[in-house]
Amino acid sequence: MVVPAITDVTMAALCPGQDECSLAIYLTGFQQAMIGLGTLVTMPLLGSLSDKYGRKAILTLPMTLMIIPLGILAYSRTKTFFYVYYVFRIIIFMICDGCIPCLALAYVADNVPEGGRSTAFGILSGIGSSAFVFGTLAARFLSTAQTFQVSTFAAMLGAVYMQIFLRDSVIDQNNVLCTPIISHEKGTVSKINGKSKSNMSMLKALRSLQDLTSFLNSSKIITQAAIVAFFSNLADVGFHGSMMYYLKAQFHFDKNHFADLMIISGIAGTVSQLLLMPIFAPALGEARLLSIGLFFHFLYMFIYSIAWSSWIRSIVSKQVDPHEQVSS
Repeated sequence: MVVPAITDVTMAALCPGQDECSLAIYLTGFQQAMIGLGTLVTMPLLGSLSDKYGRKAILTLPMTLMIIPLGILAYSRTKTFFYVYYVFRIIIFMICDGCIPCLALAYVADNVPEGGRSTAFGILSGIGSSAFVFGTLAARFLSTAQTFQVSTFAAMLGAVYMQIFLRDSVIDQNNVLCTPIISHEKGTVSKINGKSKSNMSMLKALRSLQDLTSFLNSSKIITQAAIVAFFSNLADVGFHGSMMYYLKAQFHFDKNHFADLMIISGIAGTVSQLLLMPIFAPALGEARLLSIGLFFHFLYMFIYSIAWSSWIRSIVSKQVDPHEQVSS
């Protein structure tokens, strides 16, 4: 809900009255770098702790902390409060960024048989995309202040709903999940790629980069999946971190224009994940479907990379009347 508005808020706080602001781009890049370094350590640790203490207990932490940055901008969006928001967002997202969807997927995996997980993951992702569409649609018709106020309320509602209605994953008599990826009991054995492997080198939770490296090296499939995820997310962060600032500087986009673009992409993502993925995942297999998705993701970014070329813009300009040149 706040994504369409955050560019305008940042620009108004740092460079009021301007459509271009190098400081905003530098601060956004620094923020993403710090968050990425933090999540590299904290996400495996929180995931490991959720194996021991349950998904719901650990999910409570990010669900609660994520309310704070929204609440700050819901109260005020002046330069001072923006910097307070900026600092809190970095600290909180270093701990929490990505944890909510990852722990939600882990919760689904705990409660859905292996053969149905691809479909279940697709449905869960589709619901997330539909929430993105409705949230963006709400931002389209709300003022900036109302957008942050409603989003804060929605975040609080999600945390309260989880505490009241969500059952935790099944744990054994030792208060440990029955099938954690990493066991914390000395001498236990986990299975990766169907092969039994001693956990003596992974007895501790992933509290350091050395532990994380050991975990990645424990399985070729995990290593390959991590490499794919790294480059895919690297492209995503670089793309989205600069795209909205470019659109604002080049075409004077505002919150409503951003919302319109995001609604279109959100609807496409919802249809893909709710309808297409459950159909194609069993037929094509997860690896082939992932390859298709990455290929179209590449095409999406490639088209954007040439969309600003003079010959493309010339073609578009010729299709509209003189009074429509700015909006086109």
